Amino acid sequence: PYLIYFYPQDDTPTCTEQACNLRDHFAELKKAGITVIGISPDDAEVMKNFLQVQTAFHIVPDAKHQIIKKFGVWGEKQMFGNKYMGLHRTSFLVDAKGTIRKIFLKPRSKQHAQEVLKAFELLG
Repeated sequence: PYLIYFYPQDDTPTCTEQACNLRDHFAELKKAGITVIGISPDDAEVMKNFLQVQTAFHIVPDAKHQIIKKFGVWGEKQMFGNKYMGLHRTSFLVDAKGTIRKIFLKPRSKQHAQEVLKAFELLG
């Protein structure tokens, strides 16, 4: 199984919290057989510094939004009354056959690994 998690931007507080949570619980995720892949709309150059935060799992740049759009996580957002296009923080738990088993629409960044492990356990 795979955890494919989409995050808006490298080197931001919430995205770093989420990556660190997954890194800190990587052994538990790996023991459960879950491969973690993070995807961001940043390019590879921007990701260099963020990769230093964690090294346990794969981070994929998707500056052209090819993967992001296929998963449907790019769309209109709003902050401080301003509307803009951006990535919606979303994670997908995908089984070995490629079937999406669980979607985390607004994962809790500081507890994301725990959310994933609990869902994985419930899905059996």
